[in-house]
Amino acid sequence: MLVGYLWVVSRDDEDLIRQQKQALLESGVADSHIYEDIGVSRQQRPSLEECLRVLHAGDTLVVWQLDRLVNGRSHLLQVLQDLWERHIGLKILVGQGSAIDSTKLSLKVVLDILAALSELENQIVSEATIEGLAAARARGQTLGPRRKMTAEMIRQAIADITGSDLSVTQIAKKLGITRATLYLYLNGDGSPKPKALEILQEAEEE
Repeated sequence: MLVGYLWVVSRDDEDLIRQQKQALLESGVADSHIYEDIGVSRQQRPSLEECLRVLHAGDTLVVWQLDRLVNGRSHLLQVLQDLWERHIGLKILVGQGSAIDSTKLSLKVVLDILAALSELENQIVSEATIEGLAAARARGQTLGPRRKMTAEMIRQAIADITGSDLSVTQIAKKLGITRATLYLYLNGDGSPKPKALEILQEAEEE
């Protein structure tokens, strides 16, 4: 069975709603099998959770464009892993993501490629960081600690992650920190980690 999903952040964007729905219908998805999140943020999509929950082995999830489904590479890996383990297909209709079509390419192959790319990126970043630190020391530069989060910054980051459409990169840039620093204090869903909880508790006691 084909199951469709569409997401639009604004209820006023009728053209985008119509465009996604028409594409899903033309791909063979029945209107009664389309799940919609309209007028909600990327972080709060109840219909997506319901859609993923009701899929059964042998079904195929159909989405207009990849960014309508996932928030980034790590989320894509998570979704692909879940679908593959449950023997559920995935078909992206337009954009670069249209290469993901389980009728033509195994989700396991896509999953392995993305995992390999993520590993490669992590290795390159790690090596570049080491080389950069060595070069800075050779120039006599003193490398200070990364900027720490304050209680106010943590509250703002939580609000942005849970209630806005800003990406993690945009939120980190807004706060003047790196993504890595942000993830030291908060989980991907905006919930605080022990470091953040400690800072928030100390701020309340002052």
